[in-house]
Amino acid sequence: MLQNLPPGPRFLVRRIHYISTPPVCVLLGTTLARTLGGVQLPTAAVILAYALSFPLFLLGYRAWKNISMKRAAASLGAAMAPMAKLESIQIKGENGYPRDFLFRLCEVWGNSFILEIYYLKRIFTVEPEHIKAILATDFTSFEKGAQFRDQMHSLLGVGVFNADDELWKFHRSMTRPFFSKDRISHFDNFDRHAADALEQMKARMREGYAVDWQDLVARFTLDSATEFLFGKDVRSLAKGLPYPPTAEGRFIPADEYDFAAAFLKAQTVSAARGRLQEAWGLGEFWKDQVLPHKASVDKIIIPILEDALQRKAEKAAVGFVESKDISDDDTLLSSLLKVTDDRQLILDEISNILLAGRDTTASTLTFAVYRLAERPDILQRLREEILNVVGPSRRPSYDDIRNMKFLRAVINETLRLYPPVNSVKDTVLPATTTQQPIFVPAGMKCIYSVFVMHRRKDLWGPDALKFDPDRFLDERLQKYLTPNPFIFLPFNAGPRICLGQQFAYNEVSFMLVRLLQQVSAIEFVPEVAPKSVVPPEYTDSPGSDGTDRVWMGNHLTMYAKDGLWVKMTEATNE
Repeated sequence: MLQNLPPGPRFLVRRIHYISTPPVCVLLGTTLARTLGGVQLPTAAVILAYALSFPLFLLGYRAWKNISMKRAAASLGAAMAPMAKLESIQIKGENGYPRDFLFRLCEVWGNSFILEIYYLKRIFTVEPEHIKAILATDFTSFEKGAQFRDQMHSLLGVGVFNADDELWKFHRSMTRPFFSKDRISHFDNFDRHAADALEQMKARMREGYAVDWQDLVARFTLDSATEFLFGKDVRSLAKGLPYPPTAEGRFIPADEYDFAAAFLKAQTVSAARGRLQEAWGLGEFWKDQVLPHKASVDKIIIPILEDALQRKAEKAAVGFVESKDISDDDTLLSSLLKVTDDRQLILDEISNILLAGRDTTASTLTFAVYRLAERPDILQRLREEILNVVGPSRRPSYDDIRNMKFLRAVINETLRLYPPVNSVKDTVLPATTTQQPIFVPAGMKCIYSVFVMHRRKDLWGPDALKFDPDRFLDERLQKYLTPNPFIFLPFNAGPRICLGQQFAYNEVSFMLVRLLQQVSAIEFVPEVAPKSVVPPEYTDSPGSDGTDRVWMGNHLTMYAKDGLWVKMTEATNE
């Protein structure tokens, strides 16, 4: 019933007990004073009491909560994390480096602290041992939480990334068999869409224009992901590639029903809700801003789903009994239909897997090519490995990709620097070398940042901010990562580890191989799209080595603002 209300009224109804308690207490107090004590308070005093009831109630509740948390922490032999003060650092706003304020807070308050925004407290950590507890060793004490599920419901529904407890286990059990092995059909899929994407890219460059590599790979991964999921792609590459904003008179007409654009907008609005936390409904009081964009996405997916359900019903009507086993011919959709007929459940699950399967690989490919453009020496070394193992034109195989160690190192280093996630009962984060065990009150949100952790110099060495794939090949691997694997978490870890990580590695590897078989040099040219140029003092951050030229943004995954515009030199392969 509540879910049918607009976001604002729904937020207020769910918190009516908090909203009504202060004025009800004043009403009861004035009534008792009049009926039992014969005291008739002046109207002005009553109005003042009502006005002051809310801040006084809030102050009293906060004081009681703080005392309760400290007592509970002491009873468990733990301590509260330090309370970080935002006024202790310089905050640069939207033009600053990604997570700059978190890098600066860590410098002042350590690697785990309490952060209070809009009177809501949450624990922030970049300690590997704490993240390990959240994801693995104390996994059952943590969940996505009601707040996150409410914030993301418009986009993710009750899919695997928005589920907890038994529903989450059910989703994992449905999808795990499909990701249990590599398939030749995956490479057939990649090859078709990579060939289409790269031919369009070369044609555009022959016209003399730069290409938005981010847009191209987002469409490549969307088409390959939808074919992987449904057995039928949404043909986002067929729309054509955009021209640079500085190319006067050249454009690709906008399509308000474009699947890729609608999917991106739905993610952006969903992620923006995090700024208001639990109160996001007040920012979309009368209308859920995600639903129109999600409807454009569903307009493509639902007919495919309905067609599959109808085919299943027709088979059942003639007595055909389909095997429950997952075959090489199955798509994710057909494998889900072997488990359930619930339309909404399947739709939500497909939307969740589509988000993961498309955006994470597109992000990795975007920033990998950016770094290759900035480091021609690494590009040439990688290209040499590809030509030595695969040659200038042959399609790479699984064995080829497994044998290219430098390719895997380049991808891992991209995932390290550009990684594409609450507590249900009183629990404790374990002690570290710098902090005693930290108490986590029931219901307090725990936030960790892989982006910040992946750039810690004490975990990765003094050159942690530098792009250097060799750290995954030389002695630094044994020194830093091998003894402490939880410092590298591009695909999460523990029970929630990404089921599709090998699929993602294969797709990124395949596209990079096909790209570098056909181009010998890449130039990053942000000036053709002025809005993509980083603002002044962008790199003045503890998280940057000062050389960043790409303006990073973040919705549910990391991306380059206003695109990653590049020019490439076609290879002669003589």
